[in-house]
Amino acid sequence: MSASSLAQPYYADDMVTVHLGDCLDVLRGMPDASVDAVVTDPPAGISFMGKTWDADKGGRAVWVAWLTEVMTEVRRVLKPGGHALVWALPRTSHWTATALEDAGLEIRDCIVHIFGSGFPKSLDVSKAIHAHQTVGGSSRTLNRRAALGDQYVASPTCGTSGVMASTTTATTAGGTAVSADEPTDDAARWEGWGTALKPGQEHWWLIRKPLAGTVAQTVLEYGTGALHIAACRVEPTGESRPRMAEASQDRRYTERGGTDFAPLPGVRGGAPEGRWPTNLVFSHSASCVENGPCDQETCPVAELDRQSGWMPSNNSRNKGRGMGYHGAEGERGAWAGDAGGGASRFFPVFRYEAKAGSAERPKLADGTAHATVKPLALMRWLVKLVTPPGGTVLDPFAGSGTTAEACVLEGFRSVLIEQDPAHCELIKTRLSKPLQPSLEGLFGLAGEER
Repeated sequence: MSASSLAQPYYADDMVTVHLGDCLDVLRGMPDASVDAVVTDPPAGISFMGKTWDADKGGRAVWVAWLTEVMTEVRRVLKPGGHALVWALPRTSHWTATALEDAGLEIRDCIVHIFGSGFPKSLDVSKAIHAHQTVGGSSRTLNRRAALGDQYVASPTCGTSGVMASTTTATTAGGTAVSADEPTDDAARWEGWGTALKPGQEHWWLIRKPLAGTVAQTVLEYGTGALHIAACRVEPTGESRPRMAEASQDRRYTERGGTDFAPLPGVRGGAPEGRWPTNLVFSHSASCVENGPCDQETCPVAELDRQSGWMPSNNSRNKGRGMGYHGAEGERGAWAGDAGGGASRFFPVFRYEAKAGSAERPKLADGTAHATVKPLALMRWLVKLVTPPGGTVLDPFAGSGTTAEACVLEGFRSVLIEQDPAHCELIKTRLSKPLQPSLEGLFGLAGEER
């Protein structure tokens, strides 16, 4: 694709440019060192929901080679020292990391996003065995349906693959009639066994294009090479106080034989401007109530604080009770913003949007929507972390355009690439709604909403 074709994007305004086409073709037409940062959600290679765009392309080696080629072009268009955040599913995260390194990019860290909304995609082994034995076959289709509890009987027209039972009996391979409602002895022995865990995390690889000299030299020449720590600090909770008669890290390390890593000298309870952003972030559960209690059964934030316990800050009488709930003792008050709290106050915490709400899931008139939409609050935090003021963010796998909306709200320009015309229309739909630059929804980053 020539540079002239890039002058005619699918959509463009003062802040966002959207290109329709294969990301490799579009990237090859972009100038060298033309973007400041990259935030993107590429395929994971697991054929999500049977989608061809998420296929493994023939196996690990082929998939890694494909993403390496894409990320090599990303490295070229990224300014020296520019950072990128690349999403990955834990199951194939190592594939993604391999491709990033093979593309000549430096892996700096991995941000782990913890959420409570995942659904276990596991085969019920007991039901699969029952279905297998009652039809005498091991059809993949049969086993998938068996995992959902469907019952099958052998059919002359389908051999041993089975059809949905219309009766309450089935026939084993040996011709013995059995109840389709009762497990066989083998199936009963494997009751409670499955094949997968409930997903509760996703990875964001933090990578950097090699510097042009030192960090200082790169920042001065290109405006890239550093992370915007101040913009992404965890909102302060009023716990900061000066250290009083406490040994420095060097002294404690030396006096204890070089085996104890003590905190650096400075304030206790985190810096007054907020705690340093971490490589671990949390999202509340869907059932947590805004400005109200968390769901104690499903919320990872509530579980973290339950295990840590509760203690008001700056209160020597409670020393040793442990840290805990961000609110009144015995209650979950994660939205309260008082000086006490639980372990969750050490981390960026977002309200539930692991599968973004309807307001953030654009839909066309014919019902077309994107299968995977990233939470806007999280995406705003990510683009702020890696993008210099007034910078341009690239997303070569744009999807429904959450990156673009996050950039608009944070004052950054963005360049998006999407190969599906319907998804490009979703991006236009998303950007056509009124966008208000505010911190709504960034619980844990917005002061009184923490």
